Amino acid sequence: MSFALHGIAVAQGIAIGRAHLFSQTTLEVTHYVVTPENRPAELQRFDQAILEVSLELKELEHQIPPGAPAEMAAFLELHRLILKDDMLARVPKQRIQQQGCNAEWALKQQLDLLITQFEQMEDPYLRQRRDDIWQVGERLLKALMGQPAPSLPPHSEAANSILVAHDLSPADMVLFKQHPFQSFITDLGGATSHTAILARSLGIPSIMALHHAWEMIREGEILIVDGMAGVVIVNPDTQILTEYRLRQEQWHLERQKLKRLRSTPATTLDGTPIELLANIEMPDDIDAVKKNGARGIGLFRTEFLFMNRHDLPSEEEQFHAYRRVAESLRGLPVTIRTLDIGADKPVEASNIASTLNPALGLRAIRYCLSEPHIFMSQIRAILRASHFGEVQLLIPMLSNRHELTQALALIEQAKHELTHEGLPFNPALPIGGMIEVPAAALALPLFLDLLDFLSIGTNDLIQYTLAIDRTDDTVAHLFDPLHPAVLSLIAHTIKTAHKAGKPVAVCGEMAGNPVLTRLLLGFGLREFSMHPAHLPEVKQVILRTGLSDLASPVKRILSTYDPDKLEEAVIRLNN
Repeated sequence: MSFALHGIAVAQGIAIGRAHLFSQTTLEVTHYVVTPENRPAELQRFDQAILEVSLELKELEHQIPPGAPAEMAAFLELHRLILKDDMLARVPKQRIQQQGCNAEWALKQQLDLLITQFEQMEDPYLRQRRDDIWQVGERLLKALMGQPAPSLPPHSEAANSILVAHDLSPADMVLFKQHPFQSFITDLGGATSHTAILARSLGIPSIMALHHAWEMIREGEILIVDGMAGVVIVNPDTQILTEYRLRQEQWHLERQKLKRLRSTPATTLDGTPIELLANIEMPDDIDAVKKNGARGIGLFRTEFLFMNRHDLPSEEEQFHAYRRVAESLRGLPVTIRTLDIGADKPVEASNIASTLNPALGLRAIRYCLSEPHIFMSQIRAILRASHFGEVQLLIPMLSNRHELTQALALIEQAKHELTHEGLPFNPALPIGGMIEVPAAALALPLFLDLLDFLSIGTNDLIQYTLAIDRTDDTVAHLFDPLHPAVLSLIAHTIKTAHKAGKPVAVCGEMAGNPVLTRLLLGFGLREFSMHPAHLPEVKQVILRTGLSDLASPVKRILSTYDPDKLEEAVIRLNN
């Protein structure tokens, strides 16, 4: 029987192959009482499991083959850090001692608590870090329960197979590098999970959040994975199979052509240069940035330095990370966004109470201003890194002028301190603001005279404008980049910034969507920042676009409120 499943496309491409079910035994944890005299042995058993998993992760790191993406080692290191964290390594032992329960039960109770806390986080990227917590915890549980690792097919079979799993961890992905599957699909996960990031870096077509794929698909069934549409077709008929084989061949040909554009300047048909920049999350992403021909970093998310640890990164640690990126880009711009966590996602070393509505609470610049010692340490590190490249500082989630003036005062204080200490920095460091809140987009004059540039974060702007959490399955279908209110805010921000002579970029998901490239060009956008893998496609659209052809259709789009007509107009704009 043929049927289709829909999920979230996290890495583009088309794959056709036979299903291989990644067997993951359900972990049913039993609860039993451990008497006082037996608790030392139970604690020792827990410590032995920690050691076993630590050695397992270290061995996996040694198995990373030459040429594998740098992210693989980084994510394995992250899982080792999670394993060492007191929340997993110490708290379950306290449960064993205080409650007299077995090690598996103590660990499972702590995992459930941590997962619940992460699921309540507002930020999609940080919320999906619950997957990393669970993946490490699952390895620990398996070690305690004596369960073997899942089996993989021989190398020759993997080349013609599509991996079907309930969930996958970055550690699993290391094994898959040695077993080159055509694609993988999972029930869990999302676009910002570490597994999705690895999939993009490996260039493997993949779909996540399919919910019931592992239960519904049988071993050996023929699958089509459409990484553009987020669709998996199970047991396709001959006609569909033939059609997708043609699409797959065309896709590979297009990929080869796009590689040739790496060094081609992004210029429209009428000679207007467009800046194409990359978003990164860690210094190791630099390889992908260069490989795809980005002209700099438009958004360096710094949260990774603060995550999954019980202490704060020092100024020196941050400085070396930022300097490494600045020097690697060799004179190209590097825009570093200040810390964007808080309230529902606090740094463990600070004592910020959570709120009932974290989306409207103490996050981003609000959090940093409430924790000036954390903010100052980061500002100093960014300023020091500016001596080694074209560094820019970006302040997230501005909503009023007072926040900005406070932030600028702290930056000036940091400059004064560094000057007094004799540490070099760029005194003219450009400072920008992120437009993610509708109030900021509607009242840009509040900020324009104090900022050197703007960056529109479309993910949060859409979320706040439409009051929709795009990671919530119950309302995700309402998340609409083409909503008239969203388009109006973006167009207004670009026009107002240009009128004031301020550069403006888009750094959210819309920037990397080639279907929206011409629309954004028609709004006047000249600077795009996106995941490195999306750069070639967006560049190709730019090279085939004449700006003079966009004015009239884009004007009509901005005055259209019927959703169907609006979608049709965008389709016509791309034909």
